[in-house]
Amino acid sequence: MVPDSYVPTGPAARPYAARPAGLLRAALRAEGWYAAWRGTAHLAAGLPIAVLSAPALLVLPLFGLPTLGALLACVRLFTRWHRARFAECLGVTVPPRADRYAAPTWLGRVLAETRAATTWRQLCYHLGAAVLAPVSFLVCALGWAVGLCLTTVWAYAWTLPERNVLGLSPREPAILVALTGVGLVSCLTVRWLAAQLVALDTRAATALLGPSRAERLSRRVEALTASRDALVDAADAERRRIERDLHDGAQQRLTALAMNLGMLRQETAGVPESVHTEIVRAHEDAKLALAELRRLVRGLHPAVLDARGLDAALSGLAASAPVPVRLRVDLPDRPPPAIGAVAYFVVAEALTNAARHAGATGVVITAERRAARLHLEITDDGRGGARPGIGTGLHGLAQRVGSVDGTLDITSPLGGGTRITVELPCGS
Repeated sequence: MVPDSYVPTGPAARPYAARPAGLLRAALRAEGWYAAWRGTAHLAAGLPIAVLSAPALLVLPLFGLPTLGALLACVRLFTRWHRARFAECLGVTVPPRADRYAAPTWLGRVLAETRAATTWRQLCYHLGAAVLAPVSFLVCALGWAVGLCLTTVWAYAWTLPERNVLGLSPREPAILVALTGVGLVSCLTVRWLAAQLVALDTRAATALLGPSRAERLSRRVEALTASRDALVDAADAERRRIERDLHDGAQQRLTALAMNLGMLRQETAGVPESVHTEIVRAHEDAKLALAELRRLVRGLHPAVLDARGLDAALSGLAASAPVPVRLRVDLPDRPPPAIGAVAYFVVAEALTNAARHAGATGVVITAERRAARLHLEITDDGRGGARPGIGTGLHGLAQRVGSVDGTLDITSPLGGGTRITVELPCGS
């Protein structure tokens, strides 16, 4: 609805009632009158629905369980009609109910719907509308009729008798001006009243016909979770694409360059010493660049995850770790790609920290499926004292785990080693 008044803001703003010119402009605004007539049409459209819903909702419950299904069908039908009324007359969208009642039998679904809070909220709205809709429409219709009749009395005053029962002549100019003024006041009053009734009806329909605040928050959480999961999957797919491009492009060219420089190094025994030295240096630089690129590729997304799964990827990490590692993996099937990548990088970061910061001489890694969760536990015998956010990479590791709704727990007393426990969702 378009508001009937506008309150200016700023240091020079005054109460709107103190500005007659502004009040007059607001009264003459075409948008306000259009909104008032649209609201009246909305209230009128609710009258036939109220006439039909009142007997149905009051009579059907008297017959008990045999008519319970019919009662629920009526509630759903009237709810659809009211939603259509709000959409067509006001352009207001009342969100539909999201309840889905899964039961093996028809009676079970009916009983589940009967117990639902959504059904009772809708029933309350229909019963209230059955009383308020006729009253609201009649009040507005009467107000518009009186206002229009009195406002235009000057147009048909000549058809009225010269004297009424009060002895007044409606043809006198003073009487015509007074009646027209009363009609204008009546139109302004019903305009304001229609806006208030429509606003009340809209708030009631939004609260009772649509989902509750808890349901709306639940839907929002589900939407955000789905969006977050899509972003995580997209980021993981992009890392895999970059890994493939580097592996098939830059890494292959660097490998060919290193091989060519190695052959040239073997074939330049008779060249000057300075040239031979530069060739040797270029060959070593090429091998170093190739090794750094391979580490970068593995850091983006290890190809072994896609080729052979998490078990083989963790075995590769354990075999190449700078400290002895005991690994136990019990995964009956592959976790989702994003979950497998998170688990891989958790283990990789833990092994790096154990060797570089903790001074550990051994690490034990356990990866197993527990119901719908992937359980990881990495334990070392280092010096302990690991805390997220102190430069050990654990803060970023916690963020990576949290991005897939996982949990990370770190137990690291000083001198007592470090135990990292991770729980990751991996489907049902």
